[in-house]
Amino acid sequence: MHIYSFEKLDVWKEAINLAVNTYKLTDLFPNDEKFGLISQMRRSAISISSNISEGTARLTNKDKAHFMTLAYSSALELLNQSIISKELDLISVEQYNTIRFEVESITNKLNALRNHFTNS
Repeated sequence: MHIYSFEKLDVWKEAINLAVNTYKLTDLFPNDEKFGLISQMRRSAISISSNISEGTARLTNKDKAHFMTLAYSSALELLNQSIISKELDLISVEQYNTIRFEVESITNKLNALRNHFTNS
């Protein structure tokens, strides 16, 4: 089996894990959030790893950096939605802190990767 370059990145692996965890967490949300926070959080979570993988396929470092910025933005979008979910008592403080910790780790790695592409 061929391994693509993005599959070797720890940040991509963490983003996949965050997406899976987001799906499991939002499964517990009330059904009336199906087209609200559930949909938004899942799309944001998936967008992180998707932009990382798409960015690694780009030819120029400027394009690669741009997709890392998009992934970073999606991570912050997920964090914002998690804050709202916590405020609405849809997730616990512990669940929120777990997401926040994962997002911080991912955004730190994305920032380093973006800087690498920008300065290369």
